[in-house]
Amino acid sequence: MNIEPVQFEHIPVGEPLPFALVDKTGVLLARKGYVIPSRKELEETAERGGGLFIDTVHSAAHYRTYLEHLNKMLLQDKSLGEIAQTHIESLQANDRTLEKLEQLGWLDLQVMANNTLRESNSEFFRSRLEQMNQILQRHLRRNPDGALFALIYLSSTGLEYYSATHGMLVGCMCHLAARNVLGWSEDDCNLVMRVGLTMNVGMTVLQDRLALQTEPLSTVQKNAIAAHATVSADILERMGVPDADWLEAVRLHHQQAPGKLSERSRANRVARLIQRADMFGARLAPRASRHPLPPAQAMQATYYDENKQVDEAGAALIKAVGIYQPGSLVRLATGEIAVVIQRGANTTTPRVAVLVNKAGMPTAEPIVRDTAFNDFRITASIAHRDIKVQINLERILLLTATGAPMNLR
Repeated sequence: MNIEPVQFEHIPVGEPLPFALVDKTGVLLARKGYVIPSRKELEETAERGGGLFIDTVHSAAHYRTYLEHLNKMLLQDKSLGEIAQTHIESLQANDRTLEKLEQLGWLDLQVMANNTLRESNSEFFRSRLEQMNQILQRHLRRNPDGALFALIYLSSTGLEYYSATHGMLVGCMCHLAARNVLGWSEDDCNLVMRVGLTMNVGMTVLQDRLALQTEPLSTVQKNAIAAHATVSADILERMGVPDADWLEAVRLHHQQAPGKLSERSRANRVARLIQRADMFGARLAPRASRHPLPPAQAMQATYYDENKQVDEAGAALIKAVGIYQPGSLVRLATGEIAVVIQRGANTTTPRVAVLVNKAGMPTAEPIVRDTAFNDFRITASIAHRDIKVQINLERILLLTATGAPMNLR
């Protein structure tokens, strides 16, 4: 194990750790995602471990991302002008290497999005947010099934970085629907991604906390949830977001207002699409206090509007990502359990990789099947909690790419 020391006074308190902390011998002290509640506990942990360290071999990308965050914190004793200039120069360099940033794993993008949503420096926030927008759009152009697989799988199975992952999923789903189904302009497709990423910036910390909370919501929490759309828009305005439609769409993204998209303003059209995808993502994600819905059920709930009529925005989302989306689990007519890896010719016939055979045993290698064939048709959607097989995200992601070699049967 290759470890590097981290000064304990620079570890964030009260928010999820971006990666695990270990002692000087590599023994785990605090798992990734653990929230250190107080400075006192942090000091005790550091003392117990003879210091705090990070495994830079297995978490190199996390470490780079986190060092960037630490550098910002270390500059707090300088003037705001100096801090802003440092961030701007750093981000300009990153823009020139966007292709390298695209190679970051999805776990690393979770950390990057999480840090962006918690950023307090306005220039750094806007620059990093646009980086996230461009990186996600690159993924959607290069391998949309892979992007959907990663985000739906992470949303369905994990509690950490809930707010950031949810925002990325909503932004990507809406971008695909806007571009491929609704035929929106490039500007509108950019707008819908930005709104998806930032719609909950006013309650990022609360969202992450609620994902782990088992007790009922307090009155304060209920009030914060009710006000978060307005608070998010106000924060974006203070951060210098210049687009009035962006701000208005964030303010309206929880509004329940059925009706045709063509009869709405630009901001209202975007808000409605976001609202339907937001509803899907919320039903999909687990909480410490409740089980998530299987993705197919979560998606079907977005298809009908508040008047029980087919919703135009919801229907566009289903056409874009399918009823059985990449990253979701299904049962086949063969009795096998598989994970969806690619969308099919229609919304109900994706390509899948078998994880559990008809005897109930895990497969040694994923077996790819096309559910358009009647023998392999899908008979049910399954929640991730209902199977015990551990999915290797990076390994399965290789199967999502167009032209990837397939063990097809």
